[in-house]
Amino acid sequence: MTALHKLGPSDIEVFPLSLGGNVFGWSADKATSFAVLDAYTEAGGNFVDTADAYSAWIPGNKGGESEHIIGEWLAARGNRDSVVVATKVSRHPEFPGLRPDNIKAAAEASLRRLGTDRIDLYYTHFDDPEVPVADIVTALDDLVREGKVRAVAASNISPERLAESLEFAEREGKARYVALQPHYNLMSRDTYEGPLQDVAVRHGLAVVPYYALAAGFLTGKHRAGEAVDSARSGGVGKYVGSERGNRVLAALERTAAAHGAHPASVALAWLAAQPGVVAPIASARVPGQLPPLLAFPELRLTDAEIDALTEASA
Repeated sequence: MTALHKLGPSDIEVFPLSLGGNVFGWSADKATSFAVLDAYTEAGGNFVDTADAYSAWIPGNKGGESEHIIGEWLAARGNRDSVVVATKVSRHPEFPGLRPDNIKAAAEASLRRLGTDRIDLYYTHFDDPEVPVADIVTALDDLVREGKVRAVAASNISPERLAESLEFAEREGKARYVALQPHYNLMSRDTYEGPLQDVAVRHGLAVVPYYALAAGFLTGKHRAGEAVDSARSGGVGKYVGSERGNRVLAALERTAAAHGAHPASVALAWLAAQPGVVAPIASARVPGQLPPLLAFPELRLTDAEIDALTEASA
């Protein structure tokens, strides 16, 4: 049984792989989404990540489709108390930004779609620099005090604004961020490493990286000259065939071969070994994509292997 990890200073315990819900209602229909969620939880997973904006970018969608599917699944399975549900605010077309009244209205809409009385982890999806951190943190604190949110977190925020938010919460006795969700993987390291990582580690935040597999590139299935059936294949074009991309894939494959593992498992294990990282996020369009994702917590990389992957991705 894979051990659960504490989510920063909160009392929430999560599986070391967070299941990305961005595909639900996009590249995975309701039935397939249910099958993926079933397979993930049957393997011990309990940490599902979504956002109110998923998937507003699809023609005919208006945002909230992923939350709605997750809510229907929770109701059908009767397992709400055993699943940690994370969602986000600021990018839904009807609820843009982080004004206090918008945060509260968006939270109510998410609660309705999810069919629940509380959100376990509520992220600010993208920071809104025009709104003072005092207003944002106070609005989030209100939701926690009302019992509608258990814990709060941030994503896509500068080190300066993150530190200011944490310091305000501490000074004023407000609910503080317990987690950070940065864009971070072997192909995108400067989006977390450096000042943002320093703030996260200094304040004991649980880091939950998104795009953990670089939109699928780190699975090794995307190669120059090879067509891949994936809704996100366009997002990996900058990596495919590049010198750095080839170097990283070669290092992943060497390490995977040494362990009899999948490159995706190795990429996630490298990520989990980085300071602050508690649970990388990865999504699966079909249940068959889950096994290498679920296998990574049991994979033990040596220090030399971690260093080799770090060097290859430099």
